[in-house]
This record gives sequence, C-alpha cells and structure tokens, in this order.
Amino acid sequence: MASGRPSGGRVFHAISPGVADGFRADSDGNIWSSAGDGVHCIAPDGTLLGKILVPEIVSNLCFGGRAKHQLYITATTSLYMLALNRRGVQQP
Repeated sequence: MASGRPSGGRVFHAISPGVADGFRADSDGNIWSSAGDGVHCIAPDGTLLGKILVPEIVSNLCFGGRAKHQLYITATTSLYMLALNRRGVQQP
C-alpha cells in the first residue's frame, strides 16, 4: 500500500444484518459501524468484538464529549448516547 491505495481485494468484515452506512475508529484501532440491528464493534483484524443492539435501524454514529468517550448514534427516529470505556479518534 505504498501508493496510499488499498490493494489485495480482501474483505475486511461483512456487516450483517444491514449495511455499514456510517463508521468511526477508536483509539485502539477498532471500527464502530452502523448496522441493521445497531452498532457493531470490529477489531483491526476484522473480528466482530460485539454489538450494541438498538431497537431502530442505525444510520450513523460519532464519538463526542470532552474525552471523546461518548458514542452518539442516530437511528430511524431517535438519537442515542452511550458512555464507553474507549475513546474515539478524531482529526481536527
């Protein structure tokens, strides 16, 4: 990947149910992705670490709060917020 472009064509992780419409990374390199049943947390090697089940379809998510440890989740008709023991990575 010296050119900065992905190569190899390997599937990193397949979201099921639903699709990955929005995703963010945490300071440990995990990916937090929207899915049909909530939010999925995926390890850097593509392993599913866990799910936050939400009773609506999740459209997007982001980390916020002073310490960037709050996960904000937008869904069909609601906005959810959870405090996590992980910190989101954000670029200025």
